[in-house]
Amino acid sequence: MNPWDGIIPQSEQESYRAAGFGRRSGLGKHPALLIIDVQYRTVGTQPRPFMEAIKEFPTACGQVGWDAVHQIARVLALFRQKGWPVLYPYVSQKETFDKGRLADKVPALMRVAKRGYDFVADVAPEANDVLLPKKHPSAFFGTPLASYLIERGVNTLVVTGCTTSGCVRGTVVDGFAYNFRILVPHECVYDRSRVSHAVNLLTCRKNTRT
Repeated sequence: MNPWDGIIPQSEQESYRAAGFGRRSGLGKHPALLIIDVQYRTVGTQPRPFMEAIKEFPTACGQVGWDAVHQIARVLALFRQKGWPVLYPYVSQKETFDKGRLADKVPALMRVAKRGYDFVADVAPEANDVLLPKKHPSAFFGTPLASYLIERGVNTLVVTGCTTSGCVRGTVVDGFAYNFRILVPHECVYDRSRVSHAVNLLTCRKNTRT
């Protein structure tokens, strides 16, 4: 069963298939793992229901985030074993000059405590991993991500992290535009909204092997 089943009407799913979207194109032999925004600000410092988690960090997704973290850890262990590249696009701490449209729409983003920006210990980076601080949703926008991937000969991205409707989706769209093959493991991405999560996974499927 897909995450979008029971949420997206079958008629709409059929319209994608009829138009030819979502065909599988295979994966390459040189993958890299992206762990996007898996920081305490997106899950909380311990597993809690959503309404409890946001009392600690307004940006937290709660239990669904922790469920995904446990699955990301499994994928990460495989990449460590194989010696494949692991990259961490992450939200850099907000400064007073970091305003703009996002701060206008979601002012809570400007008030996340410093602890929230720490990486979740279960999937924290190691010495040779690439850290990519970012100010905007897509891991490609305003960062040297593409340069790192090219230097390492990467042709396939395994995209994990938070949130399906924001930073994951933005990275998938831009990665597709750069002609990378992309895999989005359903259980390794998360969002505060089940509906938004499902809709955006189906949208990502148009361009990826989800």
